[in-house]
Amino acid sequence: MSATILSAVLTVSQICLVAALVLAVMRALRGPRAQDRVLGLDTMYVCAMLLLVVTGMQHGTIYQFEGALVMGVLGFVATTAMAKFLMRGEVIE
Repeated sequence: MSATILSAVLTVSQICLVAALVLAVMRALRGPRAQDRVLGLDTMYVCAMLLLVVTGMQHGTIYQFEGALVMGVLGFVATTAMAKFLMRGEVIE
């Protein structure tokens, strides 16, 4: 009983995360300012990372968790670099 509930909840979570990912892509493409595009990209990587985690929970493997960890680190570095570029005009001083 609890396995079927968990499976249903994980499926609903995946659907919600895909919907959030689509909305983040729309924000990144349509954003009127560069800050909106950076926010959309940041939201995209977080949604994709969470989608990997939920998929890993559903399949019961650990490889998706490692991919989500790498994606989180790379996304953080990319967001920080983009924010610094928007504030100062250069990434490396």
